[in-house]
Amino acid sequence: MVLPGARARGWAAAARAAQRRRRVEGAGGSPSPEPAGRRAALYVHWPYCEKRCSYCNFNKYIPRGVEEAAMQKCLVTEAQTLLRLSGVQRVESVFFGGGTPSLASPHTVAAVLEAVAQTAHLPADSEVTLEANPTSTPGSRLAEFGAAGVNRLSIGLQSLDNTELRLLGRTHSARDALRTLAEARRLFPGRVSVDFMLGLPAQQVGPWLGQLQELLHHCDDHLSLYQLSLERGTALFAQVQQGALPAPDPELAAEMYQRGRAVLREAGFRQYEVSNFARNGALSTHNWTYWQCGQYLGIGPGAHGRFMPQGAGSHTREARIQTLEPDNWMKEVMMFGHGTRKRVPLGRLELLEEVLALGLRTDVGITHQHWQQFEPQLTLCDVFGANKEVQELLEQGLLQLDHRGLRCSWEGLAVLDSLLLTLLPQLQEAWQQRTPSPVPGG
Repeated sequence: MVLPGARARGWAAAARAAQRRRRVEGAGGSPSPEPAGRRAALYVHWPYCEKRCSYCNFNKYIPRGVEEAAMQKCLVTEAQTLLRLSGVQRVESVFFGGGTPSLASPHTVAAVLEAVAQTAHLPADSEVTLEANPTSTPGSRLAEFGAAGVNRLSIGLQSLDNTELRLLGRTHSARDALRTLAEARRLFPGRVSVDFMLGLPAQQVGPWLGQLQELLHHCDDHLSLYQLSLERGTALFAQVQQGALPAPDPELAAEMYQRGRAVLREAGFRQYEVSNFARNGALSTHNWTYWQCGQYLGIGPGAHGRFMPQGAGSHTREARIQTLEPDNWMKEVMMFGHGTRKRVPLGRLELLEEVLALGLRTDVGITHQHWQQFEPQLTLCDVFGANKEVQELLEQGLLQLDHRGLRCSWEGLAVLDSLLLTLLPQLQEAWQQRTPSPVPGG
């Protein structure tokens, strides 16, 4: 069912008003009355793009033609099926990613939101984000997405240098990007995020910092810094392997990151996660769910999810992956109601490892109360308080363990991966000492 225009505009207006009220509260806002097992975020994967970027290895396809009506019907069906299967009663946020979801029709976005609202509770203050590329989102189309229920945009700007944009295989220019960004901010004030890359081949610190400073004159209240990762199978990887391009310099990339985050802090941005910066309370509540190990449902080809299915006596969270190829995924959805290709039950230790690794990505870290939701007996102090290597990290000022919980310092956030090399083995050792080996019949 396509969301009627008036109803969609009313929902969108209510959502924007509610978001303005919540922005001053930061991520999370007021607590939901539903228990954690009944709440979730929803990720919707649109797998199609106009062109594959040279660095991208995401699940995306360049189609000759898209049967959007069939895709829309299957997205609606799978959303309804997984919401019922999970027992989720409240959807806290919806994120349309891809691929390039701004190539989809606003009617498809509206239909998915309507299905969610009919199957579970979708509050007016739910964050609804759409990923967009500058060339696929003229102002009139952005306005239509707003009418469909989108209240936040994430724009893949990536660079303000046209040579770098061509290197990345982007189809927009720096001028296109700034024009789209200005129009997005006019339509979604305070609700526009920008992706910006660092660590490209031959990229130098000074010019990159100049781009970042220029972007600060145009951007809104949320910005994500991502270091280029050369992925096998991409065009950029092949060019570097063949010597056509120099390999990115990790030391220069580290300097860009350190100096970039300092520039953003000076500009009033809070680094609330390793790669994400916000001011004026404009944190992404959808991504916050990931970092807090909340439940999320993934619908669409290749989407990932983490939730606890209801019924059949299940008390175990599962990691789920949907079928990758769109045509096969649609066939499965039409046959079974969903296209889940793989289900992996998560053991208690695996879940704690995720709580640790994801929670430490944020500046809040892991509070004692949050940890106890997943492990009520083994405390953070039990696990880390007496370990010599952890004590050294505390003394170096990279970690903090106190009455609030465990978190990285400003310096520690920048080297989180190296900290986890100490913390994860210590968690595993503490878990093994706490849990006796299973004995048959025991």
